[in-house]
Amino acid sequence: MSSYKTVLISGTSTGIGAQTAVAAAAAAAGWHVVATMRDTTRSGALAAAAESAGVTDRVEIRAMDITDPASVAACVAGIVADHPSLDAVINNAGSGHVGTLEQETIAEVRAVMEVNFFGTLHVTREALPHLRASGGRVITVTSVGGVIGQPFNEAYCAAKFAVEGFMESLAPVAAMLGVAVVVVEPGAVASEFVSNVAMDQAAMTEAAGPYGPALGRYLERTAGAFASAQSPASAAAVVISVLTDTNPPFRLQTSEGARALVANKLADLDGSRITGLTTTWVS
Repeated sequence: MSSYKTVLISGTSTGIGAQTAVAAAAAAAGWHVVATMRDTTRSGALAAAAESAGVTDRVEIRAMDITDPASVAACVAGIVADHPSLDAVINNAGSGHVGTLEQETIAEVRAVMEVNFFGTLHVTREALPHLRASGGRVITVTSVGGVIGQPFNEAYCAAKFAVEGFMESLAPVAAMLGVAVVVVEPGAVASEFVSNVAMDQAAMTEAAGPYGPALGRYLERTAGAFASAQSPASAAAVVISVLTDTNPPFRLQTSEGARALVANKLADLDGSRITGLTTTWVS
């Protein structure tokens, strides 16, 4: 094709990112997907899924470390040099973290912010001039944890809250220049995201000292929530819907469970509804 639409997706080695990459390539609009990840040796699952879907020719795997501005700049520059335009960015890369302030270092908190907040900003900032030129869009996969603060997720939720606040503030500014900004909020998704948190529940509870009983109850509740988690493919379908929608909303959840949870917060003017709910997760 002499002309086609190109989408850059971060964090595509597994889960929602991998499923979104394949679904975008298979979409009727015929997107060319630049699927990025920090370590391209982990691209096997994505490559196999693309082959199975018959879209290998439309999924291009490139290295990009979102925490490294030079890596982001080089990746975006390579895309615009090799393709007619950059028409969309899907910020999907991120990492989970479980802990509480008294028992972790500020350096650990900063590391969570670097990946989940500043990494998203690096990619978005580098892409914006090209998205202005194409009338494109920025889609950021956040979390229900970007709306509702969750016990033992202080750093993670802080980062996702920051992303949501940043994108909500950016949205009207970018819209004036023809760029749509959207956040997509998954709840529990059955992917490697949770295992990447490296939760050894027994060891974590023992190491938590006075926080141990509350942490144990939180981990039990979380395990129950993920037992009926949404599939990555189902969550990716929602991301694709806003990629192709001519007039996408600013905020969209990926499941009924996520919508119900977020609705609690958006109707909670004094905060008591949410703190009452999350207290039951640890008591």
